[in-house]
Amino acid sequence: MLGAYDFCGHYEWTFEWLRLFGGDELVRRFWDEAIHQDSQQHAAALIAAKGIAGMKEYWGHSLSQEVAGYQITATDRVFRIDMHDCPSKGFLLRNNLQQCPDYCDHCMGWIGPLLRPAGFVVDHEHNHRGQCWWEIRQASDPAAPSQTGELSGAQDVRQRPDWKAPGDVLDQYSRANDPADKTGRVTHL
Repeated sequence: MLGAYDFCGHYEWTFEWLRLFGGDELVRRFWDEAIHQDSQQHAAALIAAKGIAGMKEYWGHSLSQEVAGYQITATDRVFRIDMHDCPSKGFLLRNNLQQCPDYCDHCMGWIGPLLRPAGFVVDHEHNHRGQCWWEIRQASDPAAPSQTGELSGAQDVRQRPDWKAPGDVLDQYSRANDPADKTGRVTHL
């Protein structure tokens, strides 16, 4: 497996080149085909076979290998990731590599389509500074996302004092499986 530093600068440049060449639809197609359908086939198979247990196995390993600052919380009904320090976005920010207007959407671009055939949907929010949260549950489960601190306690990224810095734009997804399913962009004063 490649580490985050081996690919994130290339990813970021490629996403923007594709967007300029063929628009957002081409970028979304790349995320789906090159990441979801090609490089992450093993994740799709694991999650299809084991559900939430497969998510724990996959993200527990991959986020550990990427040396991410994260917390995983899982129950029998929901899988949650609180990302406190995304190594990929952090690398881009530290090195002033910001070509793509919303690099963070690439995660939804491959994870959402990967989860759909297994019957899962995503509630997600990211602040474009390497911090985000994900709650993944069965599409048939009508539960709303957890309240701040309810599921992951003190490790809930939304409890960080810098989660909503002045001027931050938080992108939000509700029961989504596609980056085009964004339900909101909220700018904090």
